[in-house]
Amino acid sequence: MPRAPKWVFDTLDFFMSKLPHVEVVKAEYLSKTLKLIRIKGDFNDLALPVGAFFDIRVTDTDARRYTISGVDAEQNTLDLIAHIHGSGCGSDYIDALKEGDEMILNKPRTDQKYYEQTAEKTIFFGDETSLALACSFLPVIKNTGQYFHFIFELEEINHDIPRLLGFEDYSVYPKKGLFQNQEWLKESDLFKNIEWDDAYFVLTGNVKSVQTFRKTIKALFNVKTKGHGFWLEGKKGL
Repeated sequence: MPRAPKWVFDTLDFFMSKLPHVEVVKAEYLSKTLKLIRIKGDFNDLALPVGAFFDIRVTDTDARRYTISGVDAEQNTLDLIAHIHGSGCGSDYIDALKEGDEMILNKPRTDQKYYEQTAEKTIFFGDETSLALACSFLPVIKNTGQYFHFIFELEEINHDIPRLLGFEDYSVYPKKGLFQNQEWLKESDLFKNIEWDDAYFVLTGNVKSVQTFRKTIKALFNVKTKGHGFWLEGKKGL
């Protein structure tokens, strides 16, 4: 529910239990368009699978979804990584958050299954809006030793962000619509060095990129895919 009348959100807020004493303890710009928000609270009893998220009310009539990118159980902190694109109320809300701010949060939820425990090879694709979800896979990689490769299409100023976030096996491509070009995908070096048959693809980010990427790999390989577009040009609040 990205947008609803004020009374609807007010009613939901009244009936939904809130997490107590949630405070921003770190607000750091990773780049001009990416911001890390670290929040502290009592998170001990929460179930936080890969892809767990908060629906946060950013104005009286708007809510936006933010995936939990990391958890520090000892410090009782959670991390969010948000794309600051400067053209929406969610972006404005995150941009304004600073250390010491209190946040009103409902319990986190998950409505998508991204992690496939039986997959021998997992390939993750996304852009800036996907980085938090990608980060939520890192503990899985550390604990299971499964093969993961991350493919990111990023603005030039963010090309070094995956390394800073701790990714090791990844590829970065410029954000120029390449993954919306099926002919480019078929001829790219992306599929030439690794055997992708029987791999599991998690495709996220731009809706058109997700759709084109999925169509292409389905034509080339025997694969299983999970697609979830986070945004689409010209569509508000997707």
